Amino acid sequence: MRLTPGPARDIDLDTVDLFDLDLYSHGDPHPVWDVMRAKAPLHHQVLPDGREFWSVTRYEDVCRVLGDHREFTSERGTVPTHLGTDDPAAGKLLTSTDPPRHTRVRRAIGAKLTARAVAPWAESIRTTVVDFLEPALDGEVFDLADRALLLPALVTGPLLGIPERDWQELVELTAMVTAPADPHFQHGSEAATLAIAHHELITYVTEWVRRRRAGGGDDGSLLDHLMNLSVEGAPLTDEEIALDGYSILLGANVTTPHTVSGTVEALIERPEQFARAQADPSLIPNLVEEGLRWTSAACNFMRYAVDDVQIGGGTIPARAAVVAWIGSANRDELQFPDPHVFDINRVGAKRQVAFGFGPHFCIGAPLARMTLRIFFEELLDRFGAIELAGEPQHLRSYFIAGMTHLPIVAQKRPTS
Repeated sequence: MRLTPGPARDIDLDTVDLFDLDLYSHGDPHPVWDVMRAKAPLHHQVLPDGREFWSVTRYEDVCRVLGDHREFTSERGTVPTHLGTDDPAAGKLLTSTDPPRHTRVRRAIGAKLTARAVAPWAESIRTTVVDFLEPALDGEVFDLADRALLLPALVTGPLLGIPERDWQELVELTAMVTAPADPHFQHGSEAATLAIAHHELITYVTEWVRRRRAGGGDDGSLLDHLMNLSVEGAPLTDEEIALDGYSILLGANVTTPHTVSGTVEALIERPEQFARAQADPSLIPNLVEEGLRWTSAACNFMRYAVDDVQIGGGTIPARAAVVAWIGSANRDELQFPDPHVFDINRVGAKRQVAFGFGPHFCIGAPLARMTLRIFFEELLDRFGAIELAGEPQHLRSYFIAGMTHLPIVAQKRPTS
């Protein structure tokens, strides 16, 4: 979807379809969200097949939905691609489990992903990023969005314990889960694409665990860590290991590439911002936060109301699905003045909710932030200028906001 919105326009909220894939692949949802925040912060939509959901678009309401598991449960499903079908992995898959079980498992897994725990990976990540950027310096067209899809696997593959020969396949499978309607990743119908990807990913982790148990050994990887976890005195079951391994693979692969591409596009469109960051590298951490806010790669998350809930000036009925629009919350003018301006000097950029909010705040956020910081340190150090070399092509998904193609031409930065 377009990250720099077009001019404001009249929006008929009675006819808005927030699941219209064209709105994201070729359209511009930001003017729609602007009107919703102003006129209908709680919005109800019924799909042609009878499924229905409520939407919240204001920052405070999004944080409330994601932050209060007593009012809004994760144990029936958390992504809108599953709307209408309760999640069979509820209570087992970490992302589909509420506290207190969620808290206990998350704390045990997260010990390997704190900022302190991932800090030793910085130099390895830097080497990976330098190698990734090197081909762009030859002056030829470099499709950043296409190539960036593999970047998280290059970074996290060794951390997870995944052999390099499997990275490309796993990247494609995770893309199928999050964008099952995109022609780059679709295999048959959307439903078939989702089913194939879910099956293949869970089978992959299950087989990985089986081989590791049979062969013995522990290389300290995150998947080994899952196998050795003990929560309340009991190990995770093999099913829980497979499901949480699947979830970690998804989280590692599906958002960082689009944050990279969308932030680079913003810098191309605003060369003065590029020059400012290059002149003052101390701005790079805030550039990362503004890039996260601007791109909001995980465009939304879903919850279900436990009971009738008053929110956004209306009532969500008990057991109804609620979609919290991250992409809208991060452009809420009450939190972010001039929200449609990309500004690497923005005060309060770190309030962005691109990693979610509350109990399910992204467990891999420290690693993602470090990777993005290193990426832009190296890009700004090596690239003197970047230009578009063709039209960006946007992902056909209402869940992940991103690009499949961003052709660029980069100029090498002169050495001092």
